[in-house]
Amino acid sequence: MAPITKVEETVQWTGKTVPVYAMETVSFESLLSQEPAEVEKVLRCCETAGFFYLDMRGIDGRRYLEDQQNTIALMKRFFAASLEEKNQYGLVAPHLGYEPVGSRTGVFSDTKDGYEMIKVSRDEIQRDSPHLPEVLKNSADMKTIETSIAGCNIATKTILSALSTAMGLTGAKRFENSHRNARPSSTTLAMMHYIPSPATAQNIGHQKHTDISTLTLLFTEQWGLQIRPPGAKEFGFVRPEPGCAIVNVGDSLRFASGMKFQSCIHRVVPFDPTEHRYSIAYFLRAEDDTMFTDSEGRYITAGQWHDEKFFAFTDSAEGQAMAPPSMLLGGMVEEVDPEELIAPQVIRDVAVEA
Repeated sequence: MAPITKVEETVQWTGKTVPVYAMETVSFESLLSQEPAEVEKVLRCCETAGFFYLDMRGIDGRRYLEDQQNTIALMKRFFAASLEEKNQYGLVAPHLGYEPVGSRTGVFSDTKDGYEMIKVSRDEIQRDSPHLPEVLKNSADMKTIETSIAGCNIATKTILSALSTAMGLTGAKRFENSHRNARPSSTTLAMMHYIPSPATAQNIGHQKHTDISTLTLLFTEQWGLQIRPPGAKEFGFVRPEPGCAIVNVGDSLRFASGMKFQSCIHRVVPFDPTEHRYSIAYFLRAEDDTMFTDSEGRYITAGQWHDEKFFAFTDSAEGQAMAPPSMLLGGMVEEVDPEELIAPQVIRDVAVEA
């Protein structure tokens, strides 16, 4: 694969000129009808960058955008509640429950993460009495979460089906057959609140990683997401596009594709250190007992990979350094820039340059 060499847009951040990486845009409506050109495009995106925009502004996708607006309103109410209310049950399972700020390592050395998160799994929301904090356990909020999860599931399954078709997979070999709705999985909706983080803060961002998931469907209206596409030598921002979700390939799909797909390395940093940032990520994951070969050559289940990588995320920096390099980065190779490990001295107001 050719390295990413052409950068048409930059932004000033922490006193440096940083790329804004361009990404392909895939039409959700065209994927729904399996239009050949769009099916080939989504395959190309997964084989090269591992990231793309999903345009959901058509009549079929517009309702899912509305679902996310309702979810953001719910999130703002939830995260404004007391820590005692939010953390009523703590982290019930790696894919279910509340994580307070500072539960993981941060984006720079000697820092902790700068976000809190509530996760609701697809399996859990369908139970008669889902395990949720009481502050969320009302019919209106539960309906909002359920509707959001259902819409995200349809969108990601549409992409997965298109990828199966593009790769010529049939019958039991199609990717959808390891993502059946009635089988247990760690598929979850994660709602994240990033706190204001000046340069001197000890809680900053979200460390670099690849996702555990098969596909991640991300909704965010604010800057902060940075990616390092395969072949790129530095992190660059992703511009939030109105009416579009951001989709990226996760480790499980990379493994299932026989390493043909790319799981792009990414992180979240404070773009405006004074703002509260909200994002919604739907992590579509394979059935727990799905088998694949990981980057270490082990034949393991999707459930095992999920749990191992989750606990690596929450380990200390020293513990992460001792883990196999394939764990946090899913086996993706990068050139380490020593400046990435140093907290910036100044985070300034930014202006985008074309």
